Amino acid sequence: MDNASKFAHIPGWGADLERENRPAVPMERTPPRLDVPWSDPPPQQPMTVEVLKSVERPEHSRTFGTRLPPKGLSGVIRRAAFKRSENDIAHWLMLIAADRVNVVEGLCEDVRDNPGKALAVGAGAALVAWWLLRDD
Repeated sequence: MDNASKFAHIPGWGADLERENRPAVPMERTPPRLDVPWSDPPPQQPMTVEVLKSVERPEHSRTFGTRLPPKGLSGVIRRAAFKRSENDIAHWLMLIAADRVNVVEGLCEDVRDNPGKALAVGAGAALVAWWLLRDD
């Protein structure tokens, strides 16, 4: 009696069979490599705003986002983060902190630009918080 028939009653038995005996083998295939040599690389995007670059890379990538350049306190934190290696956990923690500071900066900017609307939104948020936290 061979192993296949001796243990066939066990659910999942044979899942680690030899490759040629697995039922899914015909469907298994590794994706083809995409090795496309750049005969004509795309042109370098012009840098019209400050773009932060990793210390692991010798030059900027050919294309990058310019919608929100670093500014304010969050920009200072981001610049400090990009002076560290991407292998350093402090790099990523500083970027997360910069995102949180950026949210507060945006809220302060909204209050400065339209204080009436900001007051109404704050009052609405306070009313919702009171309603959710009230004792019944």
